[in-house]
Amino acid sequence: MKKLSLFVLTLSIGSIAILYSCSGGGEQKTTQQPAATQEQAAPATVDPEAAMMARGEEIYKTKCFACHQADGKGLPNAFPSLVGSQFLLTNPVEAANQALNGSLAVPTPKTVKWPAPMPPQVNTKEDAVAAINYVLKTFNNSTTRITIEDLANLTINPR
Repeated sequence: MKKLSLFVLTLSIGSIAILYSCSGGGEQKTTQQPAATQEQAAPATVDPEAAMMARGEEIYKTKCFACHQADGKGLPNAFPSLVGSQFLLTNPVEAANQALNGSLAVPTPKTVKWPAPMPPQVNTKEDAVAAINYVLKTFNNSTTRITIEDLANLTINPR
């Protein structure tokens, strides 16, 4: 009985640590780039798609991978896979809403009962768009993209 109690305690503490790491502690880091000197020429064009994907990758690697893992496959019976996720592929705007506001119920075609809700991961619609588009392209090889305009009716809940 003591072993079972110790196991449950360890599992609870581990779950709390993972959830805290997924939430990012509520802070958003920003980096300041030095101003370009006259010797450094600014790039002639900036590819908006590449910039968005780079931002999405940064968000995924700092906010999402602890639960969904580096390969996007999650952890069985703990955190859902993003790879081949029909929910994500058919409801990318709702997925952005989950990234912004968290979710108490993660939809799944299986009868999997996830042990914990998803906490909010991003603070802006721009970051939600970048993260979801990165996941769509990287883990699903999808050409589907969402835009800020797609999120016009979403409300970011106060935290």
